[in-house]
Amino acid sequence: MAKDRWNMMIGLVGKPSSGKSSFFKALTMLDVKIASYPFTTIEPNRGVAYVKVECACNKLDKRCNPRNSQCINGVRLIPVKILDVAGLVPGAHLGRGKGNKFLDDLRQADALIHIVDMSGKTDENGLEIENHDPLSDIEWLKQEIEMWVHGIIEKVWGKKHEEDAIVKQLSGFSPRNEIIEDCINEAGNDIKKLSRLVVEKTKPMIIAANKMDLEEAKENFESISAKLKERIVPCSAEMEIMARLAETKGIIKIDQKTGNFSINKEVSKEQENALKKMQDFIAKYGSTGVQKCLDEAVFNLLNCIEVYPVENENSWADSKGNILPDVYLVPSGTTAKELASIVHTDLAKNFIAAIDARKKMKIKDDHILKKGDVIKIVAGK
Repeated sequence: MAKDRWNMMIGLVGKPSSGKSSFFKALTMLDVKIASYPFTTIEPNRGVAYVKVECACNKLDKRCNPRNSQCINGVRLIPVKILDVAGLVPGAHLGRGKGNKFLDDLRQADALIHIVDMSGKTDENGLEIENHDPLSDIEWLKQEIEMWVHGIIEKVWGKKHEEDAIVKQLSGFSPRNEIIEDCINEAGNDIKKLSRLVVEKTKPMIIAANKMDLEEAKENFESISAKLKERIVPCSAEMEIMARLAETKGIIKIDQKTGNFSINKEVSKEQENALKKMQDFIAKYGSTGVQKCLDEAVFNLLNCIEVYPVENENSWADSKGNILPDVYLVPSGTTAKELASIVHTDLAKNFIAAIDARKKMKIKDDHILKKGDVIKIVAGK
């Protein structure tokens, strides 16, 4: 069954002082505690950020009227829940640094963005240091999450009806039991392998190489990125915050499609230097990296697509004339009938067929939807 976009949640993880709270603020622009000492965040911060896609309204001669999202100059901004989990430290799965509580918060996340201090200026506990290896942070944090899952599985390992017990024990990790069942079948009697597979398949991870605006981070990034199988994105959460605040104050205008910006008003020499540094960073890496991490987590790690349910296949509108009012994020492979169940359970119960509004063609219940599809659900009374 396809998953409701409102249930999708991306978790931010990392050691203390890695820039996690700054990354959360850069995504959501919510005020959170940001400080240079460990465990600034105790309870997880929750907010909403937006992935960006080309809006289907670009194919019309009219602009859309979004209800559950936004459209800015033909770019659709689709909301995604964000969870900023408190900083993890080595030994978290044993309870160190309140680790069991922090790890348990991760159950809710569908994918993880690991915020790494690529400058090497903080150790594994978030304390200031010089020449720390960021690669070690990537390795131990992944191991901590795997050991946490290992401990959960271990509670029922070897018991009667073991497979059913494991599936039940891990029910909070995925909305689909078959994912856990596949992990069990692949792992056999190897609990360590099972723990690793569960993490990989239910909590896929992308690495946000944060603080790339610092000189020390560049060399670390080059050596580490070649060694990782996970996707790693150069980032500067501080620069993203600065850009968003400057836009709010009308100092700059950000192009939603490219992430580049233009300066709208006269600024001080200090502001000019900061903006020039930001422009150089974007020219080198293509963006501040923050939005790119979120987009890749949703569209690549979770393999989601966006689809637009409508009531009129000709005008692409709802019953009130709103053009493309809603957009949903669904897993690739979602069928027309599964979309109907997401929009409303009654539509799925009374499903007759669906219409591809782009092609003006009737499609069956098992038709696999594609990225950007505009779909009318035909249902009985």
